Formats: sequence, C-alpha cells, structure tokens
Amino acid sequence: MKITYYGHACFLVETQGYKLLFDPFITGNPLASDVDVASIKADYILLTHGHIDHVLDAEQIAQKTGAVIISNFEIVQWYIQKGLKGHHMNHGGKCTFDFGTVKFVTAIHSSVLPDGTYGGNPGGFVIWNDECCFYVAGDTALTYDMKLIPQLCPPLSLAILPIGDNFTMGKEEAVLAAEFVECQHIIGCHYNTFPPISIDTEAAVSHFSKENKTLILPLIGTTLSF
Repeated sequence: MKITYYGHACFLVETQGYKLLFDPFITGNPLASDVDVASIKADYILLTHGHIDHVLDAEQIAQKTGAVIISNFEIVQWYIQKGLKGHHMNHGGKCTFDFGTVKFVTAIHSSVLPDGTYGGNPGGFVIWNDECCFYVAGDTALTYDMKLIPQLCPPLSLAILPIGDNFTMGKEEAVLAAEFVECQHIIGCHYNTFPPISIDTEAAVSHFSKENKTLILPLIGTTLSF
C-alpha cells in the first residue's frame, strides 16, 4: 500500500491496483500550491463530509478521471445530480468493492455542502483487503464508538486521525482514539492549514511517543509505503 499526502486531510491511497482519493482540498490550500491537481488520477473519491475543505476539488477530479464518489447518501446524491458517478453509504453499513471492503463509521462533526445543501451526517471509513486494513477518521471528536472498530473490522495497520484541535480532536484526544481503535501507527491530518488549527508538531509527535504510539506527519507531496 502506498499513501501520498496532498495536504490538510487529502490522501491518495494506492492498494490492490486501485487509487483511492480522500477528501480532496488542494486548490484552496496555499500549503499545497505545488500540487498539480490536473495530474491526480483516481478510481474512487471518498468523502467524509461536505465541508469545502474536504470536497473543493472532488467535482473537478471526478469529471476528469471518471472516479466513483463514495460517501453518505446526501453527498453522493448531490454529485449524481451533477452527472457524476457515485455509491451511497450510511453509518454502520459496509460494501465490498473491487479494491476491498469499505465500512462507513461514526464521526462527530457537522456537514454542509459548498452551496448550503444539507450534507447528511459526517463519517469515517475503515477499508480492508488482502493487503491492509486502515481507518480514515475524517473530521471528528473523540467518540466511544471508536471502540467498536476492533470488534467489527480486521486489525488496523494504520489510522489517519485529525490532530489540529479547535474543529476536531487535538493530540490528546487523538492518542486516546488510537488506543480505542487499537492502532500503533497514526498519520496526522487537519493541522496547520489555517491559524485556528496551527499546532506544535514536535510536541504532538512527542506526545504520541510517550504513549508508545508512532505519529507520522508527512510533507505535502510525499509518498509513504506500508
């Protein structure tokens, strides 16, 4: 499995020969100004919720690549009405795709689409196949429902958790989330993009280390292999 970080909460995961793009917010992120959106290829685009800092470039990329959008019912329906392809999901459900199984899990946040349309309830994704099992939490507070993930899904190889505080979990809650989902290796996201979510990255890495967890904070544009 390979993961490329495009800034904020946007990741491209390559697994089983497929490209899964999560929460594409690139052109509006000054920290990601070197990323060429037109060059990004995706087979699927997975959206955790409707806020513009998670969906800004989804329509453009889906039009160019023909990617299938996976999200909750309201968000997928909004894109289908624009002529794009989509697969509706909702909380607690799972579905098997050609790249693996996707389970849509709880996130505690808010959600509205860029034009003000109701965006349904936000969520996260747990995805597994013969190669890996990973969790993309989306924007969320710490929730006790995270304890259900190890009971309902295969053991996690990796979790992508927000750590920027203010709008989501901060480092203290994210460490607890890692404990709840029983995962040692965490990629942090949703930090430093805007002043309200600026953090001390060294302090965050140290905090995870003290709890015997590894926090990975990749540079924008870099690719990691797991």
